[in-house]
Amino acid sequence: MNAVAERMPALYLSHGAPPLADDPVWPGELAAWSATLPRPTAILVVSAHWEEAPLALGATRTVPLVYDFWGFPEHYYDVRYAAPGAPELAASVRKLLRVPGMPVQDVPDRGLDHGAYVPLVEMFPDADVPVLQVSLPTLEPQRLLEVGRRLAPLRDEGVLIVGSGFFTHNLAALRHPGGGVPGWSAEFDDWGARALLAQDIDALLDFEEKSPVGRLAHPRTEHFAPLFVTLGASEGELGSARSVIDGFWLGLAKRSVQFG
Repeated sequence: MNAVAERMPALYLSHGAPPLADDPVWPGELAAWSATLPRPTAILVVSAHWEEAPLALGATRTVPLVYDFWGFPEHYYDVRYAAPGAPELAASVRKLLRVPGMPVQDVPDRGLDHGAYVPLVEMFPDADVPVLQVSLPTLEPQRLLEVGRRLAPLRDEGVLIVGSGFFTHNLAALRHPGGGVPGWSAEFDDWGARALLAQDIDALLDFEEKSPVGRLAHPRTEHFAPLFVTLGASEGELGSARSVIDGFWLGLAKRSVQFG
């Protein structure tokens, strides 16, 4: 990959489900966001929907998408996103991550899942930027922070690092009388926004205990976990954090943050 003069930012975004494409507001917010970014040489995505250890590198050529959802109307399975593979980026990731205690494997037929392609369809609709997806090798926040730290040099090579999750994610607890935004989702969103503003990484790492509703907002860590990769890749620039997208979608906080 050729280096670019401008250091790329790192993103954490709430990715939505396939029906995001039909939302009257959110796709436009994602498109407007991408229009403000420098053009990346490649995109590295860590999605909540791929947990595999050791850390795995997905396809480095264009392969079919992973439609990892069930019961949706047929047209959501007709979506295509034939972005180029990123073999040079994969080689760089292997070099950065292959250290004692951090093995790396290849899963060459693994395509982009909806945590990757759903937002990328809106942000880079021409599918002309090479994309590499890597797995979450653990849900342990401190270890993911270290993964992000090791990936950080890629930003100077023009690589856009994207942690793709959801700022609150408890589908079972959404089934409450009255609809609207549940109190736990609004409370965690506010707590998380304030922790980011204060650069309180320790609180975010220990969100299950430090937030009164942390365990309710995230009964499993997988949708918050990509944030820690982004935080690691943004070390030294945490004061630059800004929420580009906020608000709620079907009761879940869609807060999305840019560093750098």
